[in-house]
Amino acid sequence: MTAESLPAGLRQAIDRLARTPRLLVVCDYDGTLAPIVADPAKAVPRPESIQALATLATLPDTTAGVISGRALGDLTALSGLPREVHLIGSHGAEFDAGFAQALDQQAQALRQRLETDLEQLIDHSPGASLELKPASIAVHVRRAEPTVGASVLDAVRTGPASWDGVHVTEGKAVIELAVIETDKGEALDMLRRQADATAALFVGDDVTDEKAFARLTDPDVGVKVGHGETLAEYSIPDTEDVAVMLVHLLMQRRGY
Repeated sequence: MTAESLPAGLRQAIDRLARTPRLLVVCDYDGTLAPIVADPAKAVPRPESIQALATLATLPDTTAGVISGRALGDLTALSGLPREVHLIGSHGAEFDAGFAQALDQQAQALRQRLETDLEQLIDHSPGASLELKPASIAVHVRRAEPTVGASVLDAVRTGPASWDGVHVTEGKAVIELAVIETDKGEALDMLRRQADATAALFVGDDVTDEKAFARLTDPDVGVKVGHGETLAEYSIPDTEDVAVMLVHLLMQRRGY
């Protein structure tokens, strides 16, 4: 694939974005940099996307980042991105490796209670699994039979998701319960302020990315990966198109 395969309007928007004085480029991870797979531990990013993002981060007046629902440690290990790229985990709540220690005792106790109850809840539900994070727990049902997955998610919604102090985020075949409020939009705004960006590109595929799309204004560019309703102005089919777009942006930014 080449840049000519991208929608003409998006290609033109990327060309304009490349000329902004201070550029911010931020992507989601799963379904954006890495194809969705049944086993989250095997979600390998597309090399072209990683290389383009890493190189963009080295250009003058250009900041790159990844905001993911994954725990920061997992995101760092899987992505292989250098420190020049800002990594933010747990849907915008986890900014550094010492984050878990920053939780107060009440939040830590609630997080432990969630883990205990959710382990019991998914017991005897083949294909359902937990992803443990410092301030949250994600319940995945992508590998479960549809009826089993639906039953597990319903039990989570009517059970632990209804507890006081629990913040709920739903995605594709996953529901995440956090003991603090998480928001990819706020994380994007933080990166924007830090970079003093004059324009931003945000790319994501999941419903959790809509909070970031909602923060974009002209001349920002939002790109949804895959199908479905979105606040993003542009859509592309899959992660291969993301790689093509990031490489095109890199080439245009280098020439600016």
